[in-house]
Amino acid sequence: MAEAVVSMVIEGLKGALIEEVKFLSGVGDQIEHAQIELLLMHGFLKDADAKQGDNEVVRIWVRIIRDVAYDLEDVIESFALKVALKRGGSGKLVLKRLACIFNKGINLHKIGSEIESITVKLSKLRASLQGYNIKQITGTQYGGATSFERQKEQRQTYPHVIERDVVGLESGIEILVKQLVKEETQAVSIWGMGGSGKTTLAKQVYDHNVVKCHFDCFAWVCVSQQCHGKEVLEDILIKLTRATNDQIKEISKMKKDQIAERLCIIQKKKKCLVVLDDIWTRDAWNSLKPGFPIGEETKSRILLTTRNNDVATHAGENRYVYKSRALNTKESWELFKKIAIFGRDQADSESYAEKEKLGKKMLQHCAGLPLAITVIAELLARKVTVDEWNTVDKNVDVHIQRGTDLDQEYKGDQGYTGALRVLALSYDDLPYRLKLCFLYLCQFQDDYEIPVKRLIQLWIAEGFISPASQRHGSSEVLENVAYSCLSELVQRCMVQVGTLGSTKKIKTCRVHDLMRDLCLLKAEEENFLHLVNFTDTITKVATITKVRRLAVYVETEFVDRFAPTRNDHLRSLLFYVDPKYDYSNWKKKLLGSVLFNSKLLRVLKFEGIRGDVELPSNIGNLVHLRFLSLKGSHVKQLPSSLGNLVCLQTLDLRGVTRVKVPNVIGR
Repeated sequence: MAEAVVSMVIEGLKGALIEEVKFLSGVGDQIEHAQIELLLMHGFLKDADAKQGDNEVVRIWVRIIRDVAYDLEDVIESFALKVALKRGGSGKLVLKRLACIFNKGINLHKIGSEIESITVKLSKLRASLQGYNIKQITGTQYGGATSFERQKEQRQTYPHVIERDVVGLESGIEILVKQLVKEETQAVSIWGMGGSGKTTLAKQVYDHNVVKCHFDCFAWVCVSQQCHGKEVLEDILIKLTRATNDQIKEISKMKKDQIAERLCIIQKKKKCLVVLDDIWTRDAWNSLKPGFPIGEETKSRILLTTRNNDVATHAGENRYVYKSRALNTKESWELFKKIAIFGRDQADSESYAEKEKLGKKMLQHCAGLPLAITVIAELLARKVTVDEWNTVDKNVDVHIQRGTDLDQEYKGDQGYTGALRVLALSYDDLPYRLKLCFLYLCQFQDDYEIPVKRLIQLWIAEGFISPASQRHGSSEVLENVAYSCLSELVQRCMVQVGTLGSTKKIKTCRVHDLMRDLCLLKAEEENFLHLVNFTDTITKVATITKVRRLAVYVETEFVDRFAPTRNDHLRSLLFYVDPKYDYSNWKKKLLGSVLFNSKLLRVLKFEGIRGDVELPSNIGNLVHLRFLSLKGSHVKQLPSSLGNLVCLQTLDLRGVTRVKVPNVIGR
C-alpha cells in the first residue's frame, strides 16, 4: 500500500497550484529534490509491501515511508494554500502575481527547510533498503522468494482430494460436463470471487464419470499468482505423458518452445483434459497459450478457474464461461449442517434446536460464500456445548475472517485459515490505483447500493484518477478512466454490479459483506480511511494520529457534545446522518470547526441535514476543496466566497431548499 500512496503523492505534486508554487525561488528546487527521492523510492516499494508479512521491521519501514510521503504532500499543499490566501480571493490570480508574495510575509526559508528535512529523511530511508534485503521491482516481478514459496504451498490444489461436503453445485457440474464433451467447445472457464467454490466445482467435474470415460489423458496444475510459464508447461507434459523419472529429466532440459510443441502434438493425437486452476492474469494465459492447439482440429479441452473475467473470456477461441454463485439460504444451512453437526445432538432436540438457531444466525455473516460457511462450520464442529457455540457467535465476524487465529494481527495472507487469507490475495494483486479505489468503498455500509456517478466524483476529487495515456493527441476524460477502474474491480470480483442503466452501463454497485470486511481492515491498517459512528468518534478518532479521511455515521440525536479535534491533515470528511433527527444544535459549530481545523480538505459531504444550514462566509478559504455536497439539506444561503474554490469540481445542491445562489457560482 505504501507503493500506492507514494504513487498518488507523486502525481498529486503535479497539481495546478503545486506547479505554480514550484517557480518560487528556492522552494521549487526543494520540491524537485523531494519528487526525485520519491521516484527513486518507488521502484522498491512493491517488494517492500510484499515482504511486510515476513518482517516486522519492514512493516514499520513501509508505514514510515507512507506517512513521510503524506507529510511531504501536506507541507507543499499547506504552502500553496498560504500563497493563495494572501490575495484573499482566487488562488489562480494570486499565483500569477508571484512577485508580490515575498512582500506578504510568507517565510520561504522555513517552508524550504521543512521540505528539505523530509527529503533528507526519505534519502536516509532509501539508503536503509539494502539492510532489509528489499530489491527494486520492475515489470511483472512480484514478491520475494519466501513469500512466493509459502503462498504457492498454501494455494496448492490436488484433484484427488475431493471435498465430501458439496452443496449447490449439481446444476453447475451438469452444465460444465456437457460443455467439455461438446464438439465445438475448446475451453471452459469457471469465474468468480475468492472462496466461491471454483476449485471445488472444477474437482467435481474433473472426477465425473462422463469426463473420465470421455478423455484419454488428464493433467491438473495449480498456476497461482506467480506464473512461470515453462514450469507450468513442464508439469502439464509430465502428467499427460505419465513420464518416468528418466523422461522427467529429459523434459527439464528442454526449452519452452520445445515443450509447447510436444504438448500441442499430444493434444492433437489424443483427447486430453488440462485443468489450469487459479490463473490470475491474461499475461499468465498468454505465456501458457503456445502449449495448446488453440483454433486447430482437436478433441482436447482446457478447464480453467480464475477470479478475473478478463482471463475467462480470453482463454481459447471457442469458449464457455461459467460464473460461480453464492449459496442461497437453504443451501447455506445444508452445507453448514453437514460440516458442523453431521448427525450430532439429534437425540437431544433442545440442544439441536439451540444450535440450529445460532447456526442460522451466524450464517447471515457468510453471505452465501462457501469458504466463509466452511470456516465457521469447521470451527463449530469442534465445539460440543451450546455455550461454546454462543462464545463463537459473539465474535463470529472475526472467526470467519481469521479462522482460529484470533490472537494474531492481520498480516495479509500469512498463516491464516480464515476467509481473509483467500480474499486478501485478490487485494494484493490489484494495481496501486485500484487499491486506492477499492479501499475508499469501506465508507459505505453493508448491502448499500453505491451510485456509480457519485463514486466516480469522489474518486476524482480524492486524486485517485488521472488522465489515461495520450490517444490521438488528447487525454481520455477522467470520468471514463474512473469507470474503467470500476469495471476492472468488477472483472476481478472485488465489486458486484447492482443495477444497470438504459445504456447497460453500471448504475449502482455494491461490495460483498466479507470483501467489505477486508476493505475496512486494510483501510484502518493503512491509516487510509477511518469509519466511525458517533459514539466512537470522540474516543476513537482522538487516538489516531494524522487522520486523513474520516467517514462519520451520526446515528443519534444526542450530539451536543460533538466537538471535532484539530486535524491539519484531514483531506476528506463524509457525514452520514439519520434524517429523522434534527441536528440544529451542532451543524453550525461543526462547519465552523471544519473550516478552521481542516484547511487541506478536498471532500466535504454534508447531506440530509434538517433545520437551516448556514455555510460560514470563510468557506472560500478551503481552496483545495474539490467536492462539496449539501444534497437534501436546508441551506439558507451560499456565501460569495465559494467563488474562491478554484479547484472545485463537484457542487451538489440537489434537493437543497430555500437556497440563494450568489452570482459568482456560475460553473
